[in-house]
Amino acid sequence: MKKVKRRANAALLLALLLVAGLAFYLVRLAEDGGAWAGYFSGGTPGGTIVDRNGVTLYASDENGVSYAADYTTRLACYHLIGDSAGNIRTGALRQFRDKLTGYNIVSGVSSGKTLRLTVDSGLNAAAYNALAGRDGAVMLMNYVTGEILCLVSTPADDPMNPSAAPADGTYINKCLSASFVPGSVFKLVTLAAAIENIPDLFERSFWCEGQSVIGGAELNCTGSHGSQTIEQALANSCNCAFGALAVELGADTLAEYAQKLGLTQELSLDGITVPAGQFDRAEPGSIGLAWSGIGQYNDMVVPYSLLRYVAAIANGGSVMEPTLLGHGSLDRAAELLSADTAARIAEMMNHNVQAAYGGEWTFPGLNVSAKTGTAEVGDGTSHAWMTGFLDDPNHPYAFVVLVEHAGGGLTNAGPVANAVLQAAVAAGA
Repeated sequence: MKKVKRRANAALLLALLLVAGLAFYLVRLAEDGGAWAGYFSGGTPGGTIVDRNGVTLYASDENGVSYAADYTTRLACYHLIGDSAGNIRTGALRQFRDKLTGYNIVSGVSSGKTLRLTVDSGLNAAAYNALAGRDGAVMLMNYVTGEILCLVSTPADDPMNPSAAPADGTYINKCLSASFVPGSVFKLVTLAAAIENIPDLFERSFWCEGQSVIGGAELNCTGSHGSQTIEQALANSCNCAFGALAVELGADTLAEYAQKLGLTQELSLDGITVPAGQFDRAEPGSIGLAWSGIGQYNDMVVPYSLLRYVAAIANGGSVMEPTLLGHGSLDRAAELLSADTAARIAEMMNHNVQAAYGGEWTFPGLNVSAKTGTAEVGDGTSHAWMTGFLDDPNHPYAFVVLVEHAGGGLTNAGPVANAVLQAAVAAGA
């Protein structure tokens, strides 16, 4: 009798496990069936991808696969769209395959859907041309809606005529999948920490004579700036001032802000994983700690993460989460900074442009707030950075530009930023 009861219980348990497994499968099928179907169908998915203006960037039907008609557009949108071989992990052809296949749990796969992205392919072409053959990354977004308007990574390839031996880095989307030494753009992180943790920051004066000694080692500056306010120190990109602030704040506080501002978090863009950057805690009072607050030492930043932070500064402290697909409703904001801190930093970034970056000469007709960076990479060269936004309610654009091994940020990244911003304003994207 006991044996029969044990067998009955075992049978019941097995039945319950089968029911639970079936329920789990059905849930997964409903959630991920499109991705499964796209994967198992092989080849490139059917359907069409267009930009925000309806320009066709990819099409696949019974007649075959095609990409944008314009050669430059194909190159400029290479990392945005991907290629038929699936080399670009972050490309729309891999990441949004289920939206093209049109999977339906009842009827199965139904190819032929059209996917409209938020990017303006014309702005991608403008960014690609402005990079002028140099390696780098360019992004532009609407910081009110979160829509990404431009996403370009170089080097690129022509998906219609793939290279037999593509250049190093061709298959990496540097906007989303690579991290770089940030240099002085990281001072925006140190600045946020200082504003919120040093009560008399705006009453202080910072002395710079071209160098300082911290932890027994020499910290070199970009110039000899004399006595300066924190606003002037940011415009001067003064290493002495920001190195001293980093030592005063301490590694734990800087690491906390790098994390909460998103630079060392793993992020997600419409389901695309964006890796975390890096901030190593150097010893208290050390020269390494000073350099880490300046964006050197072992600091690493993904361009997308920096763009997201700057968009929050422009948007009063809250970031409307970026998207390539568009939001159904404007309810995806995340607060990174207090409104007061964001306003102070925004004002100082505007002062940078007016006092140190040439104002109207660099950005004619535009009210730009920005920070540059010249990041030493250890091989005798420097990455050129510029990040910022337009203070213009009719054109609420935030941007990030990285030009690898190019030299000074203002000289090399500045013209790229201007070219994309001018094109965006003209297009009214």
